[in-house]
Amino acid sequence: MHSLAGQVFLLQLAVVVLLVAATLVVLVVQARRDVLTDARQRTLTAAQTFANSPGIVAALNSPNPTAVLQPHAEAARKAAGVDAIIVYELNGITLTHSDPRQIGKHVIGPYAKAAGGKPFTSTFKGSLGLSVISAVPVRGPDGSVIAIVSVPVTVETVQHRVNRQLPFLFGGAATALAVAAVGSGLASRRLRRQTHGLGPAEMTRMYEHHDAVLHAVREGVLIVGGDGRLLLANDEARRLLDLPTDAERRHITDLGLDEDLAGLLASDLPATDEVYLAADRLLAVNKRLTAPHGPRGSVVTLRDTTELRALTGRAEVARERLKLLYDAGLRIGTTLDVKRTAEELAEVAVPRFADIVTVELLDSVLYGEESTGATAMVTELRRGAVAGLDPDDPLHPVGELIRFIPVHPVSMAMADGRPVLVGDLNASDGWRAQHPERARRVLEHGIHSLLVVPLRARGVVLGVVDFWRAKGSPSFDDEDVSFAEELAARAALCIDNARRYTREHTMAVTLQHSLLPRGLPEQSALDVAYRYLPAQAGVGGDWFDVIPLSGTRVALVVGDVVGHGLHAAATMGRLRTAVHNFASLDMPVEELLSRLDELVAQIDAEEATTEDGQGTITGATCQYAVYDPASGRLALATAGHPGPAVVRPDGTVDFPRLPVSPPLGLGDGMPVETAELTVPEGSRLVLYTDGLIEDRTRDLDAGLAALRTALTGPDRTPEATCTAVMTAMLSDRPRDDIALLVARTRRLGPAQVAEWDVSREPAAVAPVRTACVRRLTEWGLEQVAFTAELILSELITNAIRHGTEPIAVRLLRTVPTGGPAAGTLIFEVSDGSSTSPRLRQAQDTDEGGRGLFLVARFAERWGTRYTATGKVIWAELSLHDSGTPEAEELGEILLGQWDDTAL
Repeated sequence: MHSLAGQVFLLQLAVVVLLVAATLVVLVVQARRDVLTDARQRTLTAAQTFANSPGIVAALNSPNPTAVLQPHAEAARKAAGVDAIIVYELNGITLTHSDPRQIGKHVIGPYAKAAGGKPFTSTFKGSLGLSVISAVPVRGPDGSVIAIVSVPVTVETVQHRVNRQLPFLFGGAATALAVAAVGSGLASRRLRRQTHGLGPAEMTRMYEHHDAVLHAVREGVLIVGGDGRLLLANDEARRLLDLPTDAERRHITDLGLDEDLAGLLASDLPATDEVYLAADRLLAVNKRLTAPHGPRGSVVTLRDTTELRALTGRAEVARERLKLLYDAGLRIGTTLDVKRTAEELAEVAVPRFADIVTVELLDSVLYGEESTGATAMVTELRRGAVAGLDPDDPLHPVGELIRFIPVHPVSMAMADGRPVLVGDLNASDGWRAQHPERARRVLEHGIHSLLVVPLRARGVVLGVVDFWRAKGSPSFDDEDVSFAEELAARAALCIDNARRYTREHTMAVTLQHSLLPRGLPEQSALDVAYRYLPAQAGVGGDWFDVIPLSGTRVALVVGDVVGHGLHAAATMGRLRTAVHNFASLDMPVEELLSRLDELVAQIDAEEATTEDGQGTITGATCQYAVYDPASGRLALATAGHPGPAVVRPDGTVDFPRLPVSPPLGLGDGMPVETAELTVPEGSRLVLYTDGLIEDRTRDLDAGLAALRTALTGPDRTPEATCTAVMTAMLSDRPRDDIALLVARTRRLGPAQVAEWDVSREPAAVAPVRTACVRRLTEWGLEQVAFTAELILSELITNAIRHGTEPIAVRLLRTVPTGGPAAGTLIFEVSDGSSTSPRLRQAQDTDEGGRGLFLVARFAERWGTRYTATGKVIWAELSLHDSGTPEAEELGEILLGQWDDTAL
């Protein structure tokens, strides 16, 4: 044990004992925690199973619940391995218990949560002692709590299970201790062999011998203490630094060394092959700190490198080149813009490598298109960037398309894909032949050397970078070529990344523009204007829509898909198409958003099943509003979207408080809440996306306040309102898309609406037809009276035969807002039935079935929409070039329903 190996063995053994003891304590604590967790889970599962078992409600309602439930409770207790299954009434009377003496007793316990309908698990001291207990409510058919099921496991049982695990834990600890002791013994035996059984004193003497050797080496060695004093210097160090005999124990700064070298030796900074001047010698200094592996200080080695003095200049150049490459990596590619990346390449190389730098790129690269890769015949490049030019320099300006001749250095570099070095431009016939007059002026400005390097990325040449040197700078040489290639390679990769981004951005913009509305549909209920502004970061998923509905109603839609790029634009297109399809079915606003929520959930499910398993979750919001100009009612539903603003005719602004449902895809089938407003004629409805009111400089409340200020004021047209809002709200660099929709409401006056109630009798058709003709005459529409009479007769007859009361007829006349057009005549017949009519081809033997065919033949559109009390069958008759069908034409239409052979 006096040897170093023996002392190490004792230390290892002590550490192992401590580790095994600590691990054993942790395992015991963990075992107790796991058993308690198992007890909680087991009691809760048993309680939930028994509380929801079939027949328990009937047993509780029986005359003797205990007689029915006690056998089942005992059987379930034994099967679940718990101490008891206890059933309490809400008044605390025990119905079942493992101890029959407790049945019928009134108990008081922490069961308020279970009585309130919430199961819980807790530690409680009851009739069985301290126990882990879970309580679960039993619900009746109507959902109310009628009893409580409690399942306990005593702490004593839990402790017993822990005790059964202790022998295994102690056995494992003993085994680990034995294995560690054997391992430590083997390691100590190996250490003993390697140290030859030396003790600390013998090893000290061995290191003293090493110290003697240290002074014999031909490399200077210094040991400096943490206080900056010299502790040791071998003979070679004394010779190289010309140290005095009493140098040891003196401070480094008192030894007469060069100021820079003394500062390095006295500092806490490491050094690797740093060159310092000491007298007439050039020393390579390596310095390593001894902490934390030893006392605070440093070890310094010195090598005489005086013969490298001639190479100092070249080393400095190389270091400067490396620093330039490092700076280029930081400064080139800061944006995803092709032209800006080319400018950064030119700027970083001037004046540290060249006096002038020009960059020429293919047009396809500037526009983000894919290059064909065949550049041997390319002679046209567009100058993308210039740096270092004086105002009167004769080189081609930025943006100019340059056509190079085949013998020009640029054409040769593009064809071969390799750099072209022109050491003396005055002697380059190919360069001078491109434009002799311009070449003469270039030489007069002192530009004398050119290095052309292709910009190659991913195997494709994107263009070239030209490095020029003028008077006062040496000509380019072969060493400059390798550096220029490295610089161009880094820049080419950044330019290609910017090109790819430009291409994707262009595709996304094209896709989004094709998916957004290209114009506003014709309708007479609203005057509408809109604005859409994409974000600076790229195309997003904001969209809007104006959809005409039946009965002169109009739907306004604003939505937002989270994110940017192709995925967001494509998802926006899918949602917008779905809204159009759902709106064409005349769905109520809440049903439409519910269907849209299901669609987004389905999209998320499809994305989650992609092959790579990394599908993108769709985040989307939507606001859907339907305005009825006949009543002035506005029905709205919102799924996670900011609410609208209503600007009343007097200029006041209101943000109605609306119920907000979760964003699309997160509704989990819950119904969407709807709000209804009555807006005066001339009010402006303002719908928008969150990009309008939120940005980096303001929060939601500040954005709404700014929007209120922008909207408040005298009456303005929707177009003027859009302009005012965008001017007031738009930031310099919006981070999100902005969609703004402003609609000014119109109302149908009493002179444009006619309504009649119809009894369910065939004889009631004639008076309504007569009243309809009379109203059309008042409107000056006698020319369509026969067609209108025919359509209305068929619709009323269909309601009387197949519908239920009440039956009502409404006639609407609309006039477009864009001019003196004739407008549209709308027929609406409502009844209390939800049965929808269906257009079909009547059989030869059918007496009826041709009424809807006539309606579809003479009406421009017809359809059915459902209401809370039934349905409305509607038909629209355009007053553009409308005329009354002749009797012969009507006869041909009717006869066309039968086959000629059948007649």
